[in-house]
Amino acid sequence: MEALKQFGTVPVDVGVLETLFTSYKYPQKKIANLEQKGSLIRLKKGLYVVSPMVSNQLLSVELIANHLYGPSYVSMQAALRHYGLIPESVHTTTSLTFKTAKIYNNSIGRFEYIHCTSDYYSIGVRQVVDNDCAYLIASPEKALCDLIVYTPQLRLRYVKNIEVYLEEDIRFDMDEFYKMDATVFEQCAHVSKKKSEINNLIKLLKR
Repeated sequence: MEALKQFGTVPVDVGVLETLFTSYKYPQKKIANLEQKGSLIRLKKGLYVVSPMVSNQLLSVELIANHLYGPSYVSMQAALRHYGLIPESVHTTTSLTFKTAKIYNNSIGRFEYIHCTSDYYSIGVRQVVDNDCAYLIASPEKALCDLIVYTPQLRLRYVKNIEVYLEEDIRFDMDEFYKMDATVFEQCAHVSKKKSEINNLIKLLKR
């Protein structure tokens, strides 16, 4: 059990785990046994994370999301909630990737990956270091752009529509909105598929 603690909250590959149990005839059997006991949590085939009961550390859904499928960064409601910009709790951790779209369900939760173009992907992404672990997450501005751009059937043709969407639909912290950096919005508008919506966001910000 002490050997598992070294991984902390970082997801670990089955191949790495097997190196801990070379003295066992069937290392994979030992890993399955640790999963059964709840010492290891299976995230997907071949990828595990050490249980908080063993590591004595809280799991990071952001770190898990990055490791489950990448390159990717956490965004949309999950990122906005992370920054305290929306009040509702979030049940799906949504990330953007320039790879194929994907969904994973495991005992930690639901992880969704939305495809975007590589030029759009690179805008407004931050690396956050937490408990000696680093993960990628959208800046507040990029997370908001991603939410507007990648929510299907969301059409915000006028500035008033944007205002109602922020204040009433997602209950965004408007004091924080008016402090946002228009540069990220401008970069997103330049390459995104919802140029007019993002431009309306910029108009509201600068009003």
